[in-house]
Amino acid sequence: MSNQDTKVGKEASDLPRRNFLRILGIGAACTGAMVSAGSLIAKEQVNESATAPPPPKIPNYDWNKHKWAFGIDATRCIGCLRCVEACKAENGVAQDAHHFRTWVERYVYLEGEDKPRIDSQSDPQNIAASGSEKEFRFDNRYKDAKVEKAFFVPKLCNHCTHPACVQVCPTGATYKTKDGVVLIDHSYCIGCEYCVQACPYGAREFNHVLGVTDKCTWCYHRITKGLLPACVEVCPVEARIFGDRNDPQSPISLFIRNNRVAVLKPETGNAPNVYYVGIDKDVS
Repeated sequence: MSNQDTKVGKEASDLPRRNFLRILGIGAACTGAMVSAGSLIAKEQVNESATAPPPPKIPNYDWNKHKWAFGIDATRCIGCLRCVEACKAENGVAQDAHHFRTWVERYVYLEGEDKPRIDSQSDPQNIAASGSEKEFRFDNRYKDAKVEKAFFVPKLCNHCTHPACVQVCPTGATYKTKDGVVLIDHSYCIGCEYCVQACPYGAREFNHVLGVTDKCTWCYHRITKGLLPACVEVCPVEARIFGDRNDPQSPISLFIRNNRVAVLKPETGNAPNVYYVGIDKDVS
C-alpha cells in the first residue's frame, strides 16, 4: 500500500468523528458569528477556543530560517497545463476536470470588446476538446476571431501574509506555518467550509469524499526537503518561480527585485505571497 493510499485510508476512517465534529462545530460557530463570502469573522471570535494542531515535525528542517514565496510570469505561460497534471499526480488530487489545487485561466480580448473572455481547463468546451476528464487542454475556439490580446494566468493558493481562511477557521485546522505557508490539518477539519467562503481567490475546494477542504500547499512535503513544487519543476518555459525570500539571490528574490510585480486583489488586505508579471487590471 502506498503512502498516499495509507493517508486516504486514515482520513476515511476519521469520517464518523469528523462528521460529529462538523455538526458540533458548525452549531457552535454559528451562535457566535456568521460568515459570508464578502465578510470576515474576527480572529478573536473564531479561534478563541480553537485547539490548533501541533506543528509538523520535519527532520533536518528549520522553518524559522525560511520565508517562501511564489512567482508567476504570465508573459511566458503557454497554457500547456503540465503544471495542473503534475499537481494532481503529486498530491493525489481527483483525476477529473472539476478538482484542482492549481489551475490556468485564459484571457482573450477580441476586437471591439472592452472586457476579456475568460475560460479555464474546467470549461465544458475545453473538456470536450480534450476528450477525457483526465487530460487537460485549451480548445481552439478563437482561431477565426480577431484577437487583440491573449494570455494565460496560472492560479493557486496565495499563502497570504494575513490569510482570511485562518481567521475564520473555528477549529484551527487551517493554520500558517512560521515559514509562510498556509496548511490544513485534515484531522482537525470539520468541513464547515467557512474557509472556502472567506478565500477571495477561489483557491479552496471541498472534498466530498473525505468531508474536508483542500488546497495548494506549495508541495510542502517537497520544499521542506529542498525540492521544488511539482508545478514549478515541470514548467517547460519557467513561467513559475519559487524560492526563499530570506535568500537575496534565490530565484523568487531576483524575480521580485528585477520585475514590476503585482498581487491579486491587494485591496482585501490578505497580502498574497504569489507575485505576478504580465497581467492587467481585469485579472483578479
